[in-house]
Amino acid sequence: MFADYCPNGLQVQGTDRVKRMVTGVTASLALIDEAIDIGADAVLVHHGWFWRGEDPTVRGQRRARLARLLANDINLIAYHLPLDAHPVLGNNAQLARELEWVIDRDSQDAPVTTGASGLIWWGQPRDDCRLSKFSAHIAQKLRREPIVVGDPDQPCRRIAWCTGGAQGMFESAIEAGADVFITGEISEPCAHLARENGVAFISAGHHATERYGVLALGQALQAALDIPVHFIDIDNPA
Repeated sequence: MFADYCPNGLQVQGTDRVKRMVTGVTASLALIDEAIDIGADAVLVHHGWFWRGEDPTVRGQRRARLARLLANDINLIAYHLPLDAHPVLGNNAQLARELEWVIDRDSQDAPVTTGASGLIWWGQPRDDCRLSKFSAHIAQKLRREPIVVGDPDQPCRRIAWCTGGAQGMFESAIEAGADVFITGEISEPCAHLARENGVAFISAGHHATERYGVLALGQALQAALDIPVHFIDIDNPA
């Protein structure tokens, strides 16, 4: 169980029969319109709606999104922290797969994790490398230049990561002995923590680091349910 910031599972009820599904990172209006265009009955995302602390009134942007789903009888399904943490289909697991990292595993072959809800994962690059080569590989694979704070020549042997907006976990990764911490976003204190502790920090993009979990989940559902599942990547520079 996770102390999450939003409801997980079915967030908006649509038709009882799902014949076609769309997956994407965020339940934006653009994604919903794409789902309508291809005749999807369900939209499955990582970032859904009804976040803790949001204004609950249904107006403006919220009304426009909700109206599209209801008018077209489309289900909205979202999994936030459970999709970050899943040991096979999750964002952390799939980012490691995409970037060819070797995941640390315990005696039961489970991923080694630390931090709040076990959301920091641990491992090593497939090959010994310096920060400059390590970050260049990330840029090439994720198709965007990351923000990198650290000495380009420092080694990256023990890496820690958590996709999305996990910059607040940087200190935990430092204390646990990381050489480099990778997440999606950077906050002002992160640069100082990196420089003063000699631990590299890489902000590789919130959206860019979280494309792969929902993609893998959709592929698994397509195989299990024998229905077409279309991953639609609505670009986001954040």
